[in-house]
Amino acid sequence: MELLINIVGAVALLIWGVRMVRTGLTRSLGSALRAAVTRSTGNRFSAFFAGFGITGLLQSSTATALIAASFAGRGLLTTAMGLALMLGADVGSTLIVQALSFNVTWLSPVLIAVGVALFVSSSDSTRRALARTAIGLGLILLSLTLVAKASLPLRETEGLAVVFEALAEEKILAVLVIAALTWFAHSSVAIVLLVMSLATAQAVGPELGLAMVLGANLGAAITAFVATSRSVPAARRVPLGNLLMRGLGVIAVLPALTLVMPYLAQVEAEPARLIANFHTAFNLGLALVFLPFVGLIAGLTERILPDQARAEDPGRPRYLDPDALDTPSIALSSAARETLRMGDEVKAMLEQTKQVFATNDSNLMRNVEARDDVVDQLHEAIKLYLTGLARNEMDEKESRRSIEVLSFTTNLEHIGDVIDKNLMELANKKIKNRSSFSKEGQAELEVFHDRVLDNLDLALNIFMTPNLDLARKLLREKAELRDLERTLTESHFARVGEGRVESIDSSSVHLDILRDLKRINSHLTSVAYPILELHGELTESRLIDREDRVKT
Repeated sequence: MELLINIVGAVALLIWGVRMVRTGLTRSLGSALRAAVTRSTGNRFSAFFAGFGITGLLQSSTATALIAASFAGRGLLTTAMGLALMLGADVGSTLIVQALSFNVTWLSPVLIAVGVALFVSSSDSTRRALARTAIGLGLILLSLTLVAKASLPLRETEGLAVVFEALAEEKILAVLVIAALTWFAHSSVAIVLLVMSLATAQAVGPELGLAMVLGANLGAAITAFVATSRSVPAARRVPLGNLLMRGLGVIAVLPALTLVMPYLAQVEAEPARLIANFHTAFNLGLALVFLPFVGLIAGLTERILPDQARAEDPGRPRYLDPDALDTPSIALSSAARETLRMGDEVKAMLEQTKQVFATNDSNLMRNVEARDDVVDQLHEAIKLYLTGLARNEMDEKESRRSIEVLSFTTNLEHIGDVIDKNLMELANKKIKNRSSFSKEGQAELEVFHDRVLDNLDLALNIFMTPNLDLARKLLREKAELRDLERTLTESHFARVGEGRVESIDSSSVHLDILRDLKRINSHLTSVAYPILELHGELTESRLIDREDRVKT
């Protein structure tokens, strides 16, 4: 039992170290890496080297596969270029295995110490992300040492010896078991490093070790394919093509392991180096064989996963990229873009509301009510997306922006509710009673409505590009609109006092419309408060201090 606990703990530390390296580099270089994908996919060779370089840094072909799938799903990357990118990514993922196959365990305490010192001494998000990378590399080296030490008794453990002997006899089973383990761990790098440690401790033989490496390569492709299983067909084709190429490679190489091993041993016989060299050779071989035929494989994936003709769901988010959650700056930009789309829906609702009151169009009224469902769906999607982002570490600026986005989407959702549950109820009442506003009253309501629409545009501009002058203007608009409401209310009461029939019949509806439009404007104004507060231009209370009142 103690042996099993030690091995499981060491493997868990290994997986966590690999994850820290990946997330650290993703957070520090994520924007640049994604830009590199879009710039370097003009032909299959540039795509191959882009995948090699990106994964050489991230050390996760799965992460690269998810980026490629995301781009392909949005039409920014063809399936063929995505497959070329993945062939390079698969080779790039072998770099850290090669580096760690040498005896560099002395680096572990150095990397951990430097990483921790940099992390606690800096508040800069990029530096802290790079510190995570250093700590992750140190943990990987430490875990490899622990795995090697914990694995030494395995040679004398009869039960495990029987298991490994059975796997050595049934290499297909060994491939499938390790593929499942890789899918569970979400890291082929971690599993290959584990196999290296087991081989170094002589717990597994060299030939079984090579079969396990094939399983790790297959499992990495399965991980990306499963992760995109709910995506659109265009996004799933790249992971599917990568799975097909790796699967064919495993089928071709597995029966020839006995023939291949002596040649690898002639290059370097030391178990760890033998495993690392085979891992690299396998992925290089896949690239040489399949790179000329990525177009054919792309065509095959398009036959397997054809585009589905379906009506677009307007409530389905378009810009919330789940693969960007490891890079808060990109994820926040995605959330802000989706929020802007939500704002456009709210603006359309507000514009149609104006028409409903002017024309008594009941069909248009139902259209406005349906749009509120879209706004609710987008709000829920953005909220859940930002909740997922909150699980990652963000710096102060990113945390503040996340709160701003969530706050503004909540206010937009409240505006949608005011339109749907209040203004449309008033419109329905006006339509059923066949009442109408006076000519002057209709004109005044439209003026007030237009001012709110202008303020909505202003609020959306402030949300996307925080500007102090625009924030001041929006806050002034709130005060001016409050005064305008008072003026228009007095004007309406004057018409009622004159005995104007239209004004008397529509009085309650008229006043409630003004009230609800003012509520909507108050929700919009909230976007200006964080900017004004940041620059010290907000008072704690609008009440005049008693001492100041006495002095005056």
